[in-house]
Amino acid sequence: MSSVSGPVKDAMLGLVPNLRAFAVSLCGNIERADDLVQETLLKAWNNIDDFQEGTNLRAWLFTILRNTYFSDCRRRRREVEDRDGARAADLSVHPEQPGHLDMQDFRKALDALPPDQREALVLVGAAGFSYEEAADISGCAVGTIKSRVNRARSKLTELLSVSPPHEYGPDAATEAIISRTARGGSY
Repeated sequence: MSSVSGPVKDAMLGLVPNLRAFAVSLCGNIERADDLVQETLLKAWNNIDDFQEGTNLRAWLFTILRNTYFSDCRRRRREVEDRDGARAADLSVHPEQPGHLDMQDFRKALDALPPDQREALVLVGAAGFSYEEAADISGCAVGTIKSRVNRARSKLTELLSVSPPHEYGPDAATEAIISRTARGGSY
């Protein structure tokens, strides 16, 4: 059926967690992201003969996922929306820990970014692609990706009201424990 070697297929399956993380960042829904990854793998598998061994498999799969996502978005525009959020509110569960609230705030801020900035930030910041690889996946210039990442980071900082650098680090309780441990104190 296919002339592509087993290691390529194994590598493709090994990228599933990365694909899933990228899909969740794009669509914000785990079930929809899983469907998107499945559809991406199916498309890749059906077109595996088009993949040239020795090229960047990860970028090829991310490109397929991205294109599938945007095609799906165009299809979904015709669906009924939950404009006031009433249906979504009925389905949500309130977090039990502050970390969940922080993540929820981050998710909202990430979703508020324009799609091109969110995509660039996720590709470079979360998926670990170089600017060049992200530019290839997105089909734009490297400078455009750098600009989008910079604007996305600035907008996230603004949306999350993060200004002092210590807000990125441990909270006061964790800093106290670290300080006490560094001095050789006991609990």
